[in-house]
Amino acid sequence: MSFRVRAKFRCVSVITNCYSDASRIYKFQAMYDPDIPEDQRFAQATPSGSLEITVDNPSAQFTCGAYYYLDFVPVDVEAAA
Repeated sequence: MSFRVRAKFRCVSVITNCYSDASRIYKFQAMYDPDIPEDQRFAQATPSGSLEITVDNPSAQFTCGAYYYLDFVPVDVEAAA
């Protein structure tokens, strides 16, 4: 199985944790602006979606309101072992 899907997401929320200065919960949503040609292309593959991740790495910070590409690539289980 060989495919690749690239989605365009926007960080819509950053939640801090009172127990750890480094820990953040980031919420992302697939975005679509009909006036942006790139968004029109992305909407064909990823018309809607959401992602929530907890990051405990101080150097990995996402900016609320910023856009990010999210690549989905299958993992070769044997090669990853």
